[in-house]
Amino acid sequence: MNEHISSAYDRDLEAITTLIMKMGGLVEEAILQAANSLTNRDVELADRVREADKNIDALEVQINEEAARTIALRAPVSKDLRSILTVLRLAASLERIGDYAKNIAKRTSVLVEMSPVNGSDSALRRMAREVEQMLKDTLDAYMRGDAELAEDVRQRDQEVDQMYNALFREFLTFMMEDPRNITACMHLHFMAKNIERMGDLTTNMAEQVIYLVTGEMPDEARPKSDKTAFVTDPS
Repeated sequence: MNEHISSAYDRDLEAITTLIMKMGGLVEEAILQAANSLTNRDVELADRVREADKNIDALEVQINEEAARTIALRAPVSKDLRSILTVLRLAASLERIGDYAKNIAKRTSVLVEMSPVNGSDSALRRMAREVEQMLKDTLDAYMRGDAELAEDVRQRDQEVDQMYNALFREFLTFMMEDPRNITACMHLHFMAKNIERMGDLTTNMAEQVIYLVTGEMPDEARPKSDKTAFVTDPS
């Protein structure tokens, strides 16, 4: 009987893991497409990012339902329960990252009506690509049970913070040099902050992978380099 329950649990977890990876793939795509829509001034692509967020939300709901069903039917304990809890936390973070990608796409629809601000579009795209790669590595670490790769992702969040700090200073300079840049720079700053928060959420996911593999959360506080004190968008 115990062997039967274990086998059924393994099948359930495999199915949920497949959903997580599908959700992760959609979120990776949303990050890149949101950034590209800004660089290319592509409103149609931005609209597709916003529309596709519904699929990400639907997968989170499905994962939550499957996880709840598994807990109710299989009553997992110890590492099995830890696996289910990790899945729920990963899904929640992925959903939030998808929301930030959607927010970037929304602002793109406004920015296309304004003049580009000195290379800021490509800088935001580089920052978004770094976060997307962090997310990809985190999902790989989850699938492989690789705590070292997850820790590497955790350390790389500092690079995203540094990119954000550099953009923050540039936007302040542009606004001081020409007040006509203020509106565009405010939108661009909120986009940069959204990407920085994506990095934070991805780092949270990496820490959950470390917890899943080792049974313990990282002891040391993660390195942070975001030292700005700018008004941020509540979204």
